[in-house]
Amino acid sequence: MAATLDQTIAQKQHTLLSRVFATQTFWVVIAVILACLFLSFATDSFATPKNLYNITRNITFVAIVALGMTFVIITGGIDLSVGSVLCLCSMILAVTMHAGYSIEIGIAAAIATALIVGAFNGVLIAYLGFPPFVVTLGMLSIARSLAMVASNNTVVFQFGPDHDKLLALGGGAWLFGIANPVLYMILLALITGFVLRWTKFGRHIFAIGGNEHAATLTGVPVRQIKVAVYMISALAAGIAGIIQTGWLGAVTTNLGNGMELQVIAATVIGGANLAGGVGTAFGAIVGAALIEVIRNSLGLLGINAFWQGVFIGGAILLAVLFDRIRNFRRSD
Repeated sequence: MAATLDQTIAQKQHTLLSRVFATQTFWVVIAVILACLFLSFATDSFATPKNLYNITRNITFVAIVALGMTFVIITGGIDLSVGSVLCLCSMILAVTMHAGYSIEIGIAAAIATALIVGAFNGVLIAYLGFPPFVVTLGMLSIARSLAMVASNNTVVFQFGPDHDKLLALGGGAWLFGIANPVLYMILLALITGFVLRWTKFGRHIFAIGGNEHAATLTGVPVRQIKVAVYMISALAAGIAGIIQTGWLGAVTTNLGNGMELQVIAATVIGGANLAGGVGTAFGAIVGAALIEVIRNSLGLLGINAFWQGVFIGGAILLAVLFDRIRNFRRSD
């Protein structure tokens, strides 16, 4: 009996290790660690407290939006509008506070804007059958244009009576010297992980991404959940916009331009499958971390910043290749 028990425990440990080694997220974590070690020895400025502070803070904006994008991608959808939604919500916050309203009203207006945009996207996709790519591509243009209208295409850098509160919200470090955006990212990642792993809503999201027709037959409210995930994606963009406004201390209509590509890259590199059914909160975070480490390392190594897209694109292709190889082995 003892031998059998030992064999069972050993088998479970072996299975767990095999499962960990087979995950794309694990190898992305290894890549981030190796890159950080290499840069620590190759440069004098990477491992400095100031640079590490900047890296961790810069990761947060892409990572927070990627957490929302993860919900959408797990269902097999896509949201190309997140960068423009971030800009629109930031501008609504800035314009509202500039008009003399409190920070609470400004944040409420920005959050409401995000939820309305997300609901609009979700209804068109879930109830009217529009392709997610087309709907969110259209919203990319609409939201950016609305941000220009709201500000008359000007820079907003005065935020009324609560100006200092907003700057402290996004630019402060309230706990152990850790930048506030990092704390928000950790909190949101924990919430996202809990929802995806331990709630009925999370199980339904994976069911839709795995087989939407089967999910419908088993009674999953597919349409309502699709609307919800696009609202979550827009909400994440809105939250990131609020935080980034406080960090930057100004809002321009170029804010978040091209961000959707980095966000999608972070989720895919972190292990999410664009076909649906796969994705984790931790994967979104480490994917964003790898992108930021790549971006930071180019400057430190004296490499032209124009190469950034090549490295990030290459990382995406490697991630997809890894996923293809893994699926091929499973099919055998």
